[in-house]
Amino acid sequence: MTPPEPTGADRPEAPSVLDEGTYDRLHEPRGAGRLALDGTWHQISPRYVTSQFVQNGIVLAVLVVVVLVVAFVFDQSWVWIPGGILAAATLITLAILPRQARAIGYMLRDDDIVFRKGILWQRIIAVPYGRMQLVDITHGPLDRAFGVSQLKMVTAAATTGVQIPGLTQAAAEALRDTLIDVAETRRTGL
Repeated sequence: MTPPEPTGADRPEAPSVLDEGTYDRLHEPRGAGRLALDGTWHQISPRYVTSQFVQNGIVLAVLVVVVLVVAFVFDQSWVWIPGGILAAATLITLAILPRQARAIGYMLRDDDIVFRKGILWQRIIAVPYGRMQLVDITHGPLDRAFGVSQLKMVTAAATTGVQIPGLTQAAAEALRDTLIDVAETRRTGL
């Protein structure tokens, strides 16, 4: 009597036909600042919220000054309605900003970077490393004052451009360098 053949988890891992005649391991970048492709969610800096509060506060102050000048100097009472709507929208934005910032995150996986944002309307985007064409870091004067940056990844498809706001300068630079190194090892279709 012959023993039954192992099935499922009992069966030893045999090389797949897809792995025959290929390299035994994937080349990974070895730079000192390289980030691990660990598959865990990473958050943005809380300083992003402070920076956005200051920026939106400046916009709100300018809006109030413009409304007051138009209303009292030029005697135009209609300006109160659009001014009030814009001020209310800015205040609502400021009220939900801390929660929105906590909902922003990214994950470095073996083959792609996943970005998520949103509270009610959630968006999750996976960008394959091999499809990245540009990785850009931007920061305005107030962002620099608070030590935060925005990292932008661009692919051939216009709709997959991902922007990760609120990264510290060091995190943005390390992430940029890692993405460039990993993208070089994973170029596909270019």
